[in-house]
Amino acid sequence: MILIVDDDLAIRTSLALLLKKEGFSVRGAASPEDTIEILNKDTPELILLDLNFSIETSGEEGMNLLQRIRKLNAAIPVILITGWGTIDLAVKGMKEGARDFITKPWQNDYLLQSVKTILNLAQQTPQSASRRKLEQTYHFENIVGEDPRLLEILETIGRVSATDAPVLITGESGTGKELIAEAIHLNSKRKSKPFIKVNLGGISSTLFESELFGHVRGAFTDAKADRIGRFEMAHGGTIFLDEIGELDLASQVKLLRVLQERTFEPLGSSKSRKVDVRVICATNRNLEEMVAQGTFREDLFYRINLITVKLPALRERPGDIPILAEFFVNNLKVIYQRPDLQLGVSALKWLKTLTLQGNIRQLKNIVERTVLLSGQDILDIDDFKRNLNPSPQPSGKSALPEVGTLTLEEMEYQMIIRAMEFHQQKISRVARSLGITRFALYRRLEKYGISYESEN
Repeated sequence: MILIVDDDLAIRTSLALLLKKEGFSVRGAASPEDTIEILNKDTPELILLDLNFSIETSGEEGMNLLQRIRKLNAAIPVILITGWGTIDLAVKGMKEGARDFITKPWQNDYLLQSVKTILNLAQQTPQSASRRKLEQTYHFENIVGEDPRLLEILETIGRVSATDAPVLITGESGTGKELIAEAIHLNSKRKSKPFIKVNLGGISSTLFESELFGHVRGAFTDAKADRIGRFEMAHGGTIFLDEIGELDLASQVKLLRVLQERTFEPLGSSKSRKVDVRVICATNRNLEEMVAQGTFREDLFYRINLITVKLPALRERPGDIPILAEFFVNNLKVIYQRPDLQLGVSALKWLKTLTLQGNIRQLKNIVERTVLLSGQDILDIDDFKRNLNPSPQPSGKSALPEVGTLTLEEMEYQMIIRAMEFHQQKISRVARSLGITRFALYRRLEKYGISYESEN
C-alpha cells in the first residue's frame, strides 16, 4: 500500500488514480493526525508526503510530520512533494531521511519511475556472492578483479541496474568509474538503447548548453544548422556525466532543471522537449566538501546520488594487481601479435608492491610501455623498472634518446614527467613550459596515469 499525504483532495485523487492504474494499492491522508493514525494501525510500503498543508507554506508542518514518521518507522521510504521554489525544503527533508523529492507540477512518468525504483530497491536484500555467481547473473566481462570490496560493488550495481535509480560513482582517477557506469547500462533494461558519455571537465561553461541540450540554426554566430545535444542522443538510454564536480554553479542550475523536470530547450529555441534518460554521474572530487564550501549545489547533490558507489583505489586491493596485469598482457598479445608474451612470477609479486597513484589506468600504461620497449617474451622486474620512471637529467642538460629507440608517446610521457619534476607539479607552469593548455595537460596526465595535485 502507498500512502498519499496531502491536504488537497484534488492532488490526492490525481495521485491515487495514477498509482492505481499501475496496480498499486493506495490510501490517502489529509492531515498529520490522519497520517499518524494510519501508521499506528498499518505499515505502508511507501509514503508520498506533501511538505505544505493548508495556509501553511513554510513547510515546517510537513517537516515535523516527516520526523514523526521516521521515529515511528524509519524503514518506510518517503518521497517528498514540493514546489520548484521550495526545493531547499526538500533538501532539508533528504537530510532527515527522505529518499527522493518530486516538484510540482510533476511529470507522471518520472513520479512513477521514482516510486517503482524506490520500492524495487527496498524489496531487494544484498547477498554476498562469488565472482562466478555474479558472472552467471550479470554481464561484468570488462571489470577485472576478485577483491571482496569489488565483488560487493558488483553485487550492488547488479541490483540497482534493473532500476532507473540515479547513481553517483566516486573514486580516485583511474579506478574504473566509466567501466562501472557502462556495466550498469549493459545490465539494465535500457541496454539496447544509447549509452552516451559526457566529460563535463572538458566542456567550457559557454558551450555547456549547446553540447548537452543542442542548438537551433541561428542560435549564435557559427550555428549554421540544428545540432542535437547529448541528452537527446541518450533518449531512451543512459547518459554518463563524468567529472560532474567540475561544473560551474550556473551550469549546475541548468543541469538540475533537466534532471528534475525531464525537459529541456535547445539553445535558441523556446520549445521544450521531453527526454527519458537514466543518469549516472562520476567524480574524483569530494562533493560533500564542495557543498559545504558552496561550490556545488546541495539540491543537485541530492538529486544525483540516490545510490552512491565508491570505488576503492588499486592500492587498497593489491591482490587484484597481478590479475589486472595479466589481463592487460593477454590483450597486448593479440594487439602486438606476440603470442609468447607473459609475466614472470617475480614481476607479478613486485607489481603488487607499487603505490600506483594513477590506479588501474597507471598500471595499464606501465604494462603497455614495458611490452612496447622490452624485446623479452617473459617480462621480469628489471623490464618494468627500466620503464617505470625515466631518470631525470642533471640540471642544465637535455639528453634525448636516439631516434627509433622510443615511440612518440613514450617521448611525450618522459617530457611530461621531467617538466612535472622541474616545476614541482605546478600545473600552470608545466603546461606553459610544454606549450599546451592546462586542460590538454590534464588529459595527458590522465592518459599516462601520472599522479598530480589539482590546482584550486
